[in-house]
Amino acid sequence: MYDVFLSFRGPETRYSIVDFLYKNLVRYQISVFRDDGEFNSGLGISEELELALNDSHIYIPFLSKNYASSSWCLHELARMVKCTSKSNGKKRILPIFYDVEINDVKLESNLYRRALNEHRSLFGNKMEEWEKALRE
Repeated sequence: MYDVFLSFRGPETRYSIVDFLYKNLVRYQISVFRDDGEFNSGLGISEELELALNDSHIYIPFLSKNYASSSWCLHELARMVKCTSKSNGKKRILPIFYDVEINDVKLESNLYRRALNEHRSLFGNKMEEWEKALRE
């Protein structure tokens, strides 16, 4: 079980703000899940990653310019929303907007809409769930 689950995309967050937060949370003995790529297994989400999502208490998605270009990140975000809604207030999502505006994330500008459109052919059945998660 983890206290915190970090969700991020790309080196612009991984090697700066994510590393900084991760190291400081660990220093204060807070258990943190951060996928450094070892859980990737083809197109699907690994069982370990699903368990970490289900068992975490606080979710911190780093919503950057490249976040929505990752189907993994979108799946993680949708799972965070689902787990939080079923938790009776015991789980929280604390988004960090990294070089994006809230209107980008809520699909009110082209940045995330373009990224979602690129996923449509492979993940059409997930689009509604992902769009809903981004708007929440």
